[in-house]
Amino acid sequence: MSALTMAGHTAFLTARQLRAFMRVPAYLVMNLIQPIIWLLLFGQLFKSVVDIPGFSGGGDYLVFLTPGIVMMMALFGSAWAGTSFIQDMDRGVLDRFLSSPTSRSGLVVATMLYQAVLTVIQTLVVLGVAWLAGARFDGGWLGLVVLLVAAVLLTFIFAAFSNAMALLARAQTALIAISQVIAFPLMFLSSAIMDTGLSPAWVRNVARFNPFEWAVTAGRGSLQAAPDWGAVWGSLGLLAALAVVMTWLAARAFRVYQHSA
Repeated sequence: MSALTMAGHTAFLTARQLRAFMRVPAYLVMNLIQPIIWLLLFGQLFKSVVDIPGFSGGGDYLVFLTPGIVMMMALFGSAWAGTSFIQDMDRGVLDRFLSSPTSRSGLVVATMLYQAVLTVIQTLVVLGVAWLAGARFDGGWLGLVVLLVAAVLLTFIFAAFSNAMALLARAQTALIAISQVIAFPLMFLSSAIMDTGLSPAWVRNVARFNPFEWAVTAGRGSLQAAPDWGAVWGSLGLLAALAVVMTWLAARAFRVYQHSA
């Protein structure tokens, strides 16, 4: 199958999921409620942590917290991406796709692109709420674009992983359990909510290998007045490489499903 044909299939399948989303826009609102609550609640509860010696996140905790909330939203949203495959399995839609010339890679990538679109929309809303709450970001438009890129790459990674798990587990309950077991530890073993400089040494060491932390540090670093672009591009590079690996893993899982279907 040519690259042009695959791109066409991917675009069609992405539009299919977006049309389904437009019929239930409340889904976006429900996904935004918890992150906004966390942003406003944690932003007030922990705003004094900036005064703790050793805190290196700047003088405004809301500014520090916002990139972490953006990545949390991207993580938890994409961790459920595989549910679309399970729903298509249950309805027999996936088997009909497999009996047609539809691109298998397009099926995987379309789900990832759909989740990325939702991530961008949700990120812009959260940034707007943070701005209304008083957060001001010194990185300007370039910093905001880099934050969006980091969130999208994180979405690609975990949407691909979720797709792979859905195709292998083939059960909604199993996918939910796997997603929760992975997502919460990744979130707390990072600087999303608290500067890892105030955490135990083992947490800092684990965070260095945490893709969620790569996204948080890239997004947060790009929003600073004087970003360390070397560190930012390094984190983005790691995210991009892992996104490629996870996409390959999802494609392999699709082949496993196809051979056993």
